[in-house]
Amino acid sequence: METKTTERPNLTYWQIINMSIGFFGIQHGFEIQFARMSSIYEKLGAKPDEIPLLWLAAPATGLLLQPIIGYLSDKTWIPSLKARRRPYFFVGAVLGTAALFLMPDSSSLWMAAGLLWVLDASLNITMEPFRAFVADKQNTQQRPTGYAFQSLMIGLGTILGNYIASINLIEFFPSLAASGKTAMHYSFYLCAIIFFFSVLYTVLTTPEYPPNNLEELQAQKNKGLWAALKQWAVETKSCYFQMPPIMKRLAVIQFFTWMGLFCMWMYYSVAVPHDVFGATDPNSELYETGVRFAAHTTMIRGISTPIFALCIPLIAKQFGRAHTHAFALLVCGLGLLSIPFIHEPGMLYLPMIAAGIGWASIVSMPYVILVEHLPPNQYGIFMGIFNMFIVIPEILVSVGLGPLIMKLVNNSRASGVAFGGALIVIAALLTLSLRKFEAKQT
Repeated sequence: METKTTERPNLTYWQIINMSIGFFGIQHGFEIQFARMSSIYEKLGAKPDEIPLLWLAAPATGLLLQPIIGYLSDKTWIPSLKARRRPYFFVGAVLGTAALFLMPDSSSLWMAAGLLWVLDASLNITMEPFRAFVADKQNTQQRPTGYAFQSLMIGLGTILGNYIASINLIEFFPSLAASGKTAMHYSFYLCAIIFFFSVLYTVLTTPEYPPNNLEELQAQKNKGLWAALKQWAVETKSCYFQMPPIMKRLAVIQFFTWMGLFCMWMYYSVAVPHDVFGATDPNSELYETGVRFAAHTTMIRGISTPIFALCIPLIAKQFGRAHTHAFALLVCGLGLLSIPFIHEPGMLYLPMIAAGIGWASIVSMPYVILVEHLPPNQYGIFMGIFNMFIVIPEILVSVGLGPLIMKLVNNSRASGVAFGGALIVIAALLTLSLRKFEAKQT
């Protein structure tokens, strides 16, 4: 069946901001776990080579949920709410908020790991439709701006999320100590509140267009959920084998990029207290100081992200999208490679600035490049498949490569971060292969 496509009118900047605010909140859910989960695991007795497996929830939920949620959001339209992607935003926000409130009270490794499964499942339910949301709402000319604004909100969320993780809120509000909760508890609570209300703001302020193939969706809805899931399996298989050539190239680039990022997320927050501050006891005040300082340097990463995100459209116009993305990845990779050689805490800001430059491009440029090669009514399912090339390498790190890396580097958490940097440098070099596709379009 052929589907009509309609070019969307230009959105105002305020409308683009409204639809991006939710990403600001989602990032708080990610940042508090990046800043705190590995340290929570270590406080509960986890060894360095056990941490990757405990992080399995993040990629595994992505692998299981992203393609399904992407497909279902493609096929959803609720006339009474005039909603397609927004119901997924809201459900994920409710579940994720609950997990964030419970996480700091984890009393065992299995409890902390279980709550991470719930949290990451919720973040995937919320985040996955957001990528297609931009393509739904914006025309071809405005999409780079839409994704750049998402990068901007991600950067701002990174700044505030890590600032919250880096400070002792009880020092600012001494009356909080009466509850018996720690500063870590209040960091999780505050991030949960921001996550929920930011997503709710986007849900309430951003209307959606009905799908172009509304009659087809209604016919599929009448067949029931089981038929829809069977159809999802068929369409996913079909789309997988019909990936555009540029998507296959991008998939390989994503593979190395996200394997490297996962190494950073697992080990940076504990590399700083161990390898820079010299802490040996995860329950010591020196260790806590190191963890909070790691979050503070990551906050600076968030500052460089929105600055570079605003420059991306101009740089890409001048030098091309492939060169822009390759440059950002190279800067990020080299920054992470420097971590084992840093022994002065203040110097950690430099590699985190570099990581922020890479992150601004990672969360926007691959999608800008890809979306122009996809059929409009299958954005969700193709994005779900594309994101599998994010989570599969992370799973490999969790179940095998991570423990192996730790053995190779003698449990040096800083060297684990540097190994991730080397993988991102490889991704940067592979990105140059995308230039020929740009040449065909010009």
